[in-house]
Amino acid sequence: MALKSTIFKAHLQIADIDHGYYADHALTLARHPSETDERMMIRLAALALNAWRLQAECNGDGTLAFGAGLSDPDDPDIWLRDFTGRTRVWIEVGQPEDKPVLKACSKADRVIVYAFASSADIWWRGIQTKLTRTDKLAVWRVPTESSQELAGLAERSMQLQATVLEGVLTLGNGERSVSLECVPLLVGAD
Repeated sequence: MALKSTIFKAHLQIADIDHGYYADHALTLARHPSETDERMMIRLAALALNAWRLQAECNGDGTLAFGAGLSDPDDPDIWLRDFTGRTRVWIEVGQPEDKPVLKACSKADRVIVYAFASSADIWWRGIQTKLTRTDKLAVWRVPTESSQELAGLAERSMQLQATVLEGVLTLGNGERSVSLECVPLLVGAD
């Protein structure tokens, strides 16, 4: 019998001071049976870090949503599409292989990867030269300690506040918060 995804609901209040973006987002996250709380929360953090693009790149007339992610390898973890259906931003989390990332670069205006886990540095050293030939790609390293702390915020129903100031995301639930400062590995698209 196939295991079903677990559904998480999140009400996310975003105050991105760096980009002047302030909005509330009601989100549904389907956590694949093989996905960890840490990876799911990295997806949520990546959405919070890029929500400003909805206004900046689509003038508010677009859709920012979670893709099928692990359920469909040809679908991004998060995407931003304008009203014409054009994919403006394709976001992946984890340590994807080079071919799917390069394929995503042919389908979207901008591709962003958020690499996390203690093995991310090894992954980057092995893939770096294969990914530097495109100017549509940005790769960010999420510090391991911060990504593990994010997992502690995961609940089936979440009320979260996200503040972005000077490149640092602070994500909290009223009782505790986690600060996340991603390290740029490749900034061709940002």
